[in-house]
This record gives sequence, structure tokens and C-alpha cells, in this order.
Amino acid sequence: MNIHEYQAKGLLAKYGVTVPKGGVAYTAEEAKTVAQELGGPVWVVKAQIHAGGRGLGGGVKIVKSIEEVAEAAKAIIGMQLVTHQTGPKGKEVKRVYVEEGCDIARELYLGAIIDRSNDCVTFMASTEGGMEIEEVAEKTPEKIHKVSIDPATGIQAFHARKIAFALDLTGKQVGAAVKFIMALYKAVQSSDADLVEINPLVVTGSGDIIALDAKMSFDDNALFRHKDIAELRDPDEEDPSELEAAQYDLNYIKLDGNIGCMVNGAGLAMATMDIIKLNGGDPANFLDVGGGATKEKVTEAFKIILKDVNVEGILVNIFGGIMRCDVIAEGVVAAAKEVALSVPLVVRLAGTNVELGQKILAESGLPILTGDDLGDAAEKIVKAVKEAA
Repeated sequence: MNIHEYQAKGLLAKYGVTVPKGGVAYTAEEAKTVAQELGGPVWVVKAQIHAGGRGLGGGVKIVKSIEEVAEAAKAIIGMQLVTHQTGPKGKEVKRVYVEEGCDIARELYLGAIIDRSNDCVTFMASTEGGMEIEEVAEKTPEKIHKVSIDPATGIQAFHARKIAFALDLTGKQVGAAVKFIMALYKAVQSSDADLVEINPLVVTGSGDIIALDAKMSFDDNALFRHKDIAELRDPDEEDPSELEAAQYDLNYIKLDGNIGCMVNGAGLAMATMDIIKLNGGDPANFLDVGGGATKEKVTEAFKIILKDVNVEGILVNIFGGIMRCDVIAEGVVAAAKEVALSVPLVVRLAGTNVELGQKILAESGLPILTGDDLGDAAEKIVKAVKEAA
């Protein structure tokens, strides 16, 4: 789960991470009030959406009067902000964050992620603040420094000093950075965050270390332990189909292709998308129905796939272990009849009750193609979609 910048800064501040003062506003008048409470002489008005690159898209404005704060807020709130992370449609801005100005001497990068390769929280630091870390990794990878924290010991002062020295900090800046990094680690551990990104992390003219921006995401599986964080979820920033899928305990992520996928098991779903690409097609989604799906759950999954107007064909790939092939077949048939299926459908079944499942499909009276194996099924759906087009 992702949260807004102002929410991330509020959460980080509770753990002692230094952030600028600011307040959220939903109208130009509210923005003026926040600015008056903060005091001047400089303010920054920032669009609040779940995407980076807001400044380049016109979503961040530096202003020097209360009147300009209101004008900036009025211009940003309600705009359809397009960045490299939103896609061409952009996202509607429904709130802004009004923040006090900052005396920036240097811009740095600091991130903390859950590193699955070593089961550690790993810090990534770079002197190239303000840039996309992916761009730095591609062009100047030597400028990214990594420090992994063994969970058995937790973070120690020497870890933080190592990061500070990698950022070319000196004098009292090192002490400020150590305090900042220790607090950031505590925030990650205590909140079950799987990503914290501070870009830029700034050194002020007086040598202070401040998070000028903040991005946080959390492990959904741990949110039951953090009801306060779960309440920060903004459904307006999430895909409606993904929200609907979550209601049925379906793991669904919308993609840009035209071949819908329904699979049981995350690994098999990834393999299914790969083999569609291998055959010249493009998957429209990741959808894992899980190991114990019911007929009703499969029907809902099928309907969610078909709500995507870009879907021109569907591949169902089920390996029946706990999940029975006949249950999947019944769900597919029921859904296809309910939505009046008008796109090619290929179903590949293997495992428990596969013969019964294939019989249900064959006797359904629907134009359902079956695949002998995954390769055959992928080849058939790609071919069927191209022929239909």
C-alpha cells in the first residue's frame, strides 16, 4: 500500500526523522490558512498524488506570498497531472501540501528497502539527489552505495556513519545524518514498510539534514498490525478493478496488454505472462485466484478481467492441486454466460479432476478453446486474438 507524501512525512516525524513543517489543504483558502500558520517568506505548494515527477508536470510551485500560495493551490487542485509515472491520462489532484521553504545547500538520495536477496533492510545512498535512482543506476552505478542491516543486531551507529561518509558529509553533518538514518530505520522496522525513499535528502545551509520529499509503501500482509496506517489508504489513487479484486481476495494488477490472464499461483501467473510475451502477445493483467477459489470467486475474477476494455482475449491457466479443475471450469462457464463472452477464450487445465473439468467445458456449448499444455495454450490465444483483430 502506498501513501501520500504528507502522510509519509507525518509518520516519519513520529520516529524522529527531520522533515519541514507543512500542512495539507483541499482548497485554495485552506492553503492560505496553512501558509499563514507556517509563516514565510517562502512556501512550496505540492500536488499530492501517488507518482513521482510532479515538479516537471507543473505540480510543485515555489511561491513568496500568501496570495501566490492561494493562486498556486487553485491552479494545482483539480488539475489532471501527467508525469512519467502516471501514464498519458495522468491523475486528478485533489489536495496539496503547503510546506515551508528550505535553504538547500546539497541534494542527496537515501532509500531503505526490504532486500529479499539477503533478508535485510538495505539502505541505498547516493550523492545524486533529485534524480530518479533508476537513471543513476543505469548511467553511474558506482554512485549508489548500499549498506545492509542484519536483523539480528539491528542498525548500529557505524552503519549510519558509513552511509554518511558515502554521501560525502563532514563535520556536524555526520552527526545529524547518523541521527536521521537511525530514526529512519526505526520507522521502517516499526511500521512494516517495505520501501522508504527520501529524494531529495537535503543538507541545509546551516548543516541540518532534512527529508525534503518522502515516499513510503507498506506490506499489505502486515497492515492488520497497523490500523492507523491502513486508514491512510487513498482509494482514489488505486485502480478500481484492483480494489474490487481485493474485496474477493484476488491478487489482481492491471497491465497494458490485451490478453487477460487468470491463473492460480503467483509463480505460475508470472510464467503465463512470460510465455504470452514469448509468443508475441501482451498480457493485460496479473491475476492469481489463489489455491482455494470457489466457483463464485472464479466468476468474479472472470468479470473483473472483462471490465478492462483493452482485453481482446483471455487465457485461463490452472494447475489443480487444492484447486479442482472442475470448479474452475464451472466458474469459467458461468462467467462466460453471464457476461455474454465476445472475445476468444483459451483454457488450459491440469491436475485434480482435469477430465471432469474438460468435460464441463466441452459440454458448455461455448466457443472455448483448450490447450494441451501451457505452450500450446499461449500459442492458441495469441493466434486467436490476432485473427479476431
